[in-house]
Amino acid sequence: MVAASSSHGWLFGAVVPRLSLIVIARNEEALIGRCLSSAACVDEIVVVDNGSTDKTVEIARAHGAKVIEAPDWPGYGPQKNRALDAASGEWALSLDADEWIEPPLAAAIRAAIADPAAADGYEMPRRSRFCGRIVRHCGWWPDHVLRLFRRDRGRFSDNKVHERVVVAGRVARLDLPIEHDAIADLADARDKASRYAAAAAAELAEEGQRSSTAKALLHAGWKFVQTYIVRAGFLDGKTGMRVALYNTDYTYQKYIRLAKIKGA
Repeated sequence: MVAASSSHGWLFGAVVPRLSLIVIARNEEALIGRCLSSAACVDEIVVVDNGSTDKTVEIARAHGAKVIEAPDWPGYGPQKNRALDAASGEWALSLDADEWIEPPLAAAIRAAIADPAAADGYEMPRRSRFCGRIVRHCGWWPDHVLRLFRRDRGRFSDNKVHERVVVAGRVARLDLPIEHDAIADLADARDKASRYAAAAAAELAEEGQRSSTAKALLHAGWKFVQTYIVRAGFLDGKTGMRVALYNTDYTYQKYIRLAKIKGA
């Protein structure tokens, strides 16, 4: 449910700027309902759908979302900018379909944007799960992400994958986390590693970078050491090993795909 339909809300007698939730999605019927219903603090929901063949669009509309159907895929950054351009709130909250917020964070978000001394953007820690288990190390926590920002001060980078929000102004932090089901199961891990690696390799190729089988092996080996040892993934037990292997697989695929596009 969208929190309010008026131009502004009220918090302790103060006028609160309008807040738009923006989400991009494709075949997310299992997750998007939780994402949208968790954000009861927003005044508007905008979903840009990339040709879903399941009930994603139907579920989004049932939650009061303005749905924009965009069958072409320009990459994550440009797609999120489409959603941002379609929003009307003074502030934007960006969530992925596999993310959600708990009521304490929702309240903190409303309080932050109501503050006359509010920053122009806010980072929040993200608590990610791998096959249902919270990952506390591996470089996955606290994983601060900038997801709340003044709409006229922020914009997503044009990266096709691993996009980020660039804010012209002061950035502060909220302490409460965004919840994230990063990897649902091992099949999801294989699918995401393949898709993200293909997009990342294409982007590296556009930048003129090159690779080889040897470079792919070296990058992948270092990624395992970095995740499991340097970033203490071993403290997460079996889950830490799974995350390390996932990161290793993604990294190897990224550079071996790049080698096939542009060799050394």
